[in-house]
Parts: sequence; structure tokens; C-alpha cells
Amino acid sequence: MQRIDTSKVSPAAYKAVAALEAYVEQSGLDAKLLHLIKIRASQINGCAYCIAMHTRDARKLGESDERMHLLDAWREAPVFSERERAALAWTEALTLIARDHVPDAVFDQVRKHFSEKEIVDLTAAACAINTWNRIAISFRATPQVESKRAAA
Repeated sequence: MQRIDTSKVSPAAYKAVAALEAYVEQSGLDAKLLHLIKIRASQINGCAYCIAMHTRDARKLGESDERMHLLDAWREAPVFSERERAALAWTEALTLIARDHVPDAVFDQVRKHFSEKEIVDLTAAACAINTWNRIAISFRATPQVESKRAAA
């Protein structure tokens, strides 16, 4: 059960996060790539609400179920481009920032495939989804799922 509806209790805080999200959406980064980033960060954080939302949205843009299922093992899966791999590595490093503080090798990889502005935009995208994850998890936002199966 949802603990707090942040959009109702603190609309200004909700709008501030939504403004960052709106910036990311208009940044020029590929929408399918943005959803891969959002799904991967949400997997790491364990955010069911955001995983459900962004897999559904990615599917509407033509993203395959196979690629979304393989996101958790993207390093081994041959279905991701080098550019996507760089973005996923960057997203993971930012999501797990306390672990390694974004290693130089990850920065060097993302810099090979993205401009400086795109790296800033990727960073904003990772920050936004990590913020949404923390809000959804903290306040137990209920994922919108197509079918609900009761546990046996």
C-alpha cells in the first residue's frame, strides 16, 4: 500500500523532479536509449513501479522484450551496441556511485561514444531515474501492471 502520494502532499517537490525529467526528455537523446537507462537503474535499485512503467513505455517505442530481459546481463548479451553499452556502464556507475565513484575507464568509454553535452544529459537522465526510484520505493508506489497473479 502506498505510504504517501508525493504529487499531492508536496506538489512543488514533485514538480521539481518532473522538471528534470522534462529536460531529459527534450535533451535530444534517443528515447529508446533513455528507457534502457531507466530500466537498468530501476533494476539495480529494485524499483518495481519504474521497471513496469519503463518497460511498457519502451515496448510502445518498439523496444524488444528480448533486449529488456537481457538488460540485467548487458555485458554478456550481444544485442546492445557499443554506444548503448557505454550508456549502460555510465548509468550503473552513477547508480552505484558509492561503490567506485565512477571509474576513469567508465568515463573514457562513455566519452568515446557521446559528446560532452550528451554525457551531461545522460548524467541528468541517471539522476532523474534514481530520484524517481527513491521516491517510488520510499513511499511504496504501486506498480501499474497488466495482470496480477496472486501468490500461491
